[in-house]
Amino acid sequence: MTQHSSVPLTGQGPGRRKVVGGLFGLSAAALAVPVLSACGGGPGADPKTVTFGSNGADATPKKAYEAVTKAFTQDSGLTVKTNTVDHDTFQNSITSYLQGTPDDVFTWFAGYRMQYFAKKGLASPVDDVWDVIGDGFSDAAKQLSRGHDGKYYFVPLYNYPWAVFYRKSLFRERGYEVPRTWDEFIALAKRMKKDGLSPVTSGYGGGDSWSVLGAFDYLDLRANGYDFHMQLMRGEVSWTDRRALRVLDLWRELTPYYQSGGAGRPWQDAAQSLIDKKSGMAVIGLFVGQQITDEAIRADIDFFAFPEIDRAHGQDAVEAPTDGFMLSRKPKNEDAAKKFLEFLGGARAEELYMGVDPSNLAAGEQADTSAYNALQTKSAELVNSARHISQFADRDSDPGFIGTVVLPGLVEWLGHPDDGSSVLKKIESQRSRFFTA
Repeated sequence: MTQHSSVPLTGQGPGRRKVVGGLFGLSAAALAVPVLSACGGGPGADPKTVTFGSNGADATPKKAYEAVTKAFTQDSGLTVKTNTVDHDTFQNSITSYLQGTPDDVFTWFAGYRMQYFAKKGLASPVDDVWDVIGDGFSDAAKQLSRGHDGKYYFVPLYNYPWAVFYRKSLFRERGYEVPRTWDEFIALAKRMKKDGLSPVTSGYGGGDSWSVLGAFDYLDLRANGYDFHMQLMRGEVSWTDRRALRVLDLWRELTPYYQSGGAGRPWQDAAQSLIDKKSGMAVIGLFVGQQITDEAIRADIDFFAFPEIDRAHGQDAVEAPTDGFMLSRKPKNEDAAKKFLEFLGGARAEELYMGVDPSNLAAGEQADTSAYNALQTKSAELVNSARHISQFADRDSDPGFIGTVVLPGLVEWLGHPDDGSSVLKKIESQRSRFFTA
């Protein structure tokens, strides 16, 4: 799977980057990234070839996409030329890539992130594709795939929930019980620390600062509810609102139980700490399974929904980002590209992908889930039981605002957590640059 929700600088011009980057000490050079470029296309392009821009550079998703494209070629006789780029470079270069000569089909994300490029005219509508695949998706999936103009611009492949993961054998050995409420969660963290464990593993270094957004989102969703969280993400309420301050109050209560050195540790190392039983819990996505090669250990991994903070909101919201595909604005082989999207939006493609990468859930309703492992089955139940599904902060909001203002501020705050008023004032001072009334 695309293992995380990396924060790009989507749609932000150099001037804005300098302004908000300077707010938290980020220079233009620090934000510079390699450029993603297309792998083919142009006048005289082979009508039997579809070019595919993929951010699935890690071994597991790369192998999964290879299985999918091979099957499509066997079925259609069309060749897929895949341009695989590492996840962060793909995200950070996406705007210039789409403004140039992009691949016909490219990997991307549902919701706001898709709608942004649709509105900018950097992607093509795919309503005719949905005429073919539409019966296989829920109304929620359809909603996530439409632009502001009501047209379809996105074909979902999978989603993956975030939760609090742990090892069942560790809990059994130590006599730990799964917490349901915030007070129970903090009490368990205290007990784990006393037992010599790092209660909550932490890894947001090496370009993985995006990972802290999972905790922020859940704290806001549990303390203030889905509606407020989405208003905050859309720039409709102030970041100095007492409810936002409440989120950092709660987070500060948890930070003493984080594994030390998180700012210098990538998410994979944090996940390994959980797997090795050096840490007791991890607020992370289902992609934690990518770190596991021993099936006995995979069977020992479990999770619980992020704890209840306010009874009025309970645990009714689940963070479950959805990944899939879009069609570039001027595909060189439009007919072939749409045939490829029809295949990608079908049950067979989902089954092939999930058969290689068990750290995801099929987004469609017609995929055979009988081969799901226990973790996938439980994850699907969690997503299906949710009253509200959020994507991720950088997907539910302007990614430039999150990436250059909110995220640097939160990471800085995590280094020296205080009452949060100062960092929230800094964030609020930049809100109007990204959101207009």
